Amino acid sequence: MFFDSIAHAMGAAPGADGKPGNPLMSFLPLILMFVIFYFLLIRPQQKKAKEQKAMLGALKKGDYILTGGGLYGRILDTDGDVLTVELSKGIEIKVNRNYVNGLSEPVTKEAKSKDKEEKK
Repeated sequence: MFFDSIAHAMGAAPGADGKPGNPLMSFLPLILMFVIFYFLLIRPQQKKAKEQKAMLGALKKGDYILTGGGLYGRILDTDGDVLTVELSKGIEIKVNRNYVNGLSEPVTKEAKSKDKEEKK
């Protein structure tokens, strides 16, 4: 009697009548995971990279920038991928275009004094 219950418990799974299952159904979870990763990770990253590339291509003389090293400056001249950036009066550096993180607002003494007044 004990062996009958074990044999019943070890029986075939419901629907397992020897026919092969649909191969699409076995890959469906994998396909769904790829679609989710595409819309949540890959697509936004590609969009951001495209925007960064367009911004770097549109840099011109007179733009205020923020470099990858955290330096704020104004572009004085462009020569291909090399930008001449003025950090302060008389202080100029050359920066590769790829090390520009983004555009910024002009950093002046007036702007700094306004920030101090707003904090008070």
